[in-house]
Amino acid sequence: MVEITRQVINVLYIAAEAEPFARVGGLGDVAGALPLALRAIPIELNSHARLDVRLAIPYYARIKSAGYHTQLVTEFDIQTRKSPVHALVYETKSGDLPVYLIDGQPIQSVDGIYGTSVQADAEKFIFFSLACLRLPEEIGWHVDILHANDWHTAAAIHQMKRLRRANPFYKQTKSTISIHNLPFMGTGAKEALRLYQISPARNPSMPPWSRSLPLPMGIDAADWVLTVSPHYAEEILTSGFGCDLQEYLKTRAGRLTGILNGLDTDLWDPANDRNIKQPFDANSLSARWSDKKELQSELNLPQDVSIPILAYVGRMEDQKGVDLILQAISKLKPDGWQCVILGTGNKKIEAAALALQAAQPGNIRVLTKFDIPLSHRIYAGADMLMMPSRYEPCGLAQMIAMRYGCIPVASATGGLVNTIFDHTVHEIGTGFLFDLGQKDGLYKAIVKALKIFKNQTEWQQIQINAMHQDHSWKNSALEYAALYRKLLRS
Repeated sequence: MVEITRQVINVLYIAAEAEPFARVGGLGDVAGALPLALRAIPIELNSHARLDVRLAIPYYARIKSAGYHTQLVTEFDIQTRKSPVHALVYETKSGDLPVYLIDGQPIQSVDGIYGTSVQADAEKFIFFSLACLRLPEEIGWHVDILHANDWHTAAAIHQMKRLRRANPFYKQTKSTISIHNLPFMGTGAKEALRLYQISPARNPSMPPWSRSLPLPMGIDAADWVLTVSPHYAEEILTSGFGCDLQEYLKTRAGRLTGILNGLDTDLWDPANDRNIKQPFDANSLSARWSDKKELQSELNLPQDVSIPILAYVGRMEDQKGVDLILQAISKLKPDGWQCVILGTGNKKIEAAALALQAAQPGNIRVLTKFDIPLSHRIYAGADMLMMPSRYEPCGLAQMIAMRYGCIPVASATGGLVNTIFDHTVHEIGTGFLFDLGQKDGLYKAIVKALKIFKNQTEWQQIQINAMHQDHSWKNSALEYAALYRKLLRS
């Protein structure tokens, strides 16, 4: 390695979504928070180099209608096999973070952040990726690190590898890609890649089918590959989680790292949350009972703090194991507990949840909607959060829940393993983990949690343990910064 002294490290962070501009899921949370956290690292903690991190996202219609102050900074054409496609780049701010909003016909042609399929989204994101790649040279800002996320921006990493050989402006630029969800590789983008003259990967170690899919192409070209938790980085090297890429990914294991996602601790702060009735912290847990009663009242459930509330907040999808929740709940005795399920997604799962509510109207509430303020009140008022995910690259819900004293009952997978200390194994337990391979694993874990809940002295200690965990972006940002410096030295 060669030691390089830099006063400033320039990082272009590119993603399909980012808070507060446009958010659908966890990627939007990360892309909105991590660049800000990186810019906030004190110089003395970053080897006396300042991180000039800038974010680029598509200029969606919803961002335009939100009324952000923007200014046009550059425009240029992206070449295709047909006619050139014009790109316009606007700049705005998120705090002190410069944000580039990239516009063009492919982005305007699809309603919403994501369309109905990869085929519908492919040209939009390929165009966006290539525009991000052109942007630094157009504005004269030399990028040290290009950081892409998931399949939507992977084409930028793939093309960067080729551009470095032909264009001196990018000769020293390093690249990294974060895998937030490996199964979503961009299947269906082949025609868009061909239209924008992007050749498949040529690595013979890759399965032939993967060489023309954006995410594997980006993984192969990146100088470093990241996942959003250390355990998920290990899991994708196995047949159970590798999506048939595991043998190839093992060839990249020396440049594969998992860094745990952080949590926006200003947004999710029970001591200063305007969405809940009674603020509280780990030193005032009794104040939390007011929020529990308020939640019970809002859900038209009996107001009794001695009745444990089980909760689920998230997408109604197989990945999240909602079917396992319904199975477990249906096996519980019909008294002595309450349950709230909030989310949308698979219509069959939604219907099954509503059917269970109809069968047990006295203690189950199912709300098939996206409601962020209500999710705050659920975290603040419920006692347990069920997360029986079949795979969970990182997960934020368990971190939020623990910060609010809502104890996770979760499967031992992905980032859940890295963030939850099982009460039965660790002296300082923060939740309950179960093995997905165990028959009735979630049901047994819930029964165990319900039993311990009856001993409020023990239960409150678990709550205090959970609330004292530091899942802020501060530590994770330092890990990213260290990786950037390592890449620049190599």
